[in-house]
Amino acid sequence: MANVLIVDDAKIMRITIRKILEQLGHTVVGEADSGYTAIEQYKTKKPDFVTMDITMPAVQGIEDGIEAVKYIMEFDNSAKIIMITSHGEQDKVIRAIQSGASNYMLKPLQAEKLEEIICKLGL
Repeated sequence: MANVLIVDDAKIMRITIRKILEQLGHTVVGEADSGYTAIEQYKTKKPDFVTMDITMPAVQGIEDGIEAVKYIMEFDNSAKIIMITSHGEQDKVIRAIQSGASNYMLKPLQAEKLEEIICKLGL
């Protein structure tokens, strides 16, 4: 199974994603509550994939999850990033995919859908 970095500014979402991933047999190697922290943790933890919330508050000049994807992809162009988004953010999803995100899924999260996306990543 894979090592995962969870990125979401909402603690309850990080807890929910962690539970789902652990039930699927994955290991959570880190959690971040901002894009800035995600970039730093990605560099040190080197996860197999990342779940990244699109909408987060700006921290240290990193505006949101999309900008964090750009920085992670600059550091590692083979990074696998699954964007987590709410309904109605289609334009942001397109920008995230154009920035290098591998896939996306909508909230509320469904374990079966997340597992399907992870399998498509080859993990």
